[in-house]
Amino acid sequence: MSLIDLGSDLLNYIIEEDFSPGDRLPTISDLKSEDKLGISTSKVREQLEVARALGLVEVRSKTGTRLQEYNFAPAVSLSLLFAIAQDPHNFELFSALRNHIETAFWHEACAMMTDDDKSTMQNCVSEARKKLNGKWINIPHAEHRKFHLTVFSRLNNPFVVGLLDAYWDAYDAVKLNHYADYAYLQSVWDYHAQIIDAICDGDYEGARTAFVEHTKLLRHQPRMQDMKGEE
Repeated sequence: MSLIDLGSDLLNYIIEEDFSPGDRLPTISDLKSEDKLGISTSKVREQLEVARALGLVEVRSKTGTRLQEYNFAPAVSLSLLFAIAQDPHNFELFSALRNHIETAFWHEACAMMTDDDKSTMQNCVSEARKKLNGKWINIPHAEHRKFHLTVFSRLNNPFVVGLLDAYWDAYDAVKLNHYADYAYLQSVWDYHAQIIDAICDGDYEGARTAFVEHTKLLRHQPRMQDMKGEE
């Protein structure tokens, strides 16, 4: 039995019954029974929806409800997006937190990267260059997100990875992937090229320095200036 009361009959039940990721949970009819949760159908549905919003369970009409692998990002993203909706300045505050997290875990993360990870980052730079230098310019947002998250993908720390995932969800939500000055984008990817080159050379501190310098560019991003006017 868990020593922590999670404030949810359903979540307490999942812990006490020692369900594993992928396990199918009982049906709502079974869950509401006295030998399980002993609560009303509406309460079961309500608690299932909370668990789903937190990314703890997956609910599908044909396969039922299954426990998911733990992922910190959904809970953080939901709270973060609410905070940003209340005050756009909260994105800047979370962005500062993200920068500190990445710099703190930088050396550890770089040391764990594989050759495939490095190739992935190099491919991100190549694909971004194609998008920026082609006849029709496209903003390489998918490459941007993948480039940064790849650095930390080997960390065995779901909280670090979840916070970084949540940052990019917020980045999407405030439409920083839709607005960009061409010179700004070129400068960003120049830094990205420096970062991966330094990582491949084993110069993790040099890569970290380039990362820190490139984060300062965000304040000049056109959409960031628009957001300041929305506060």
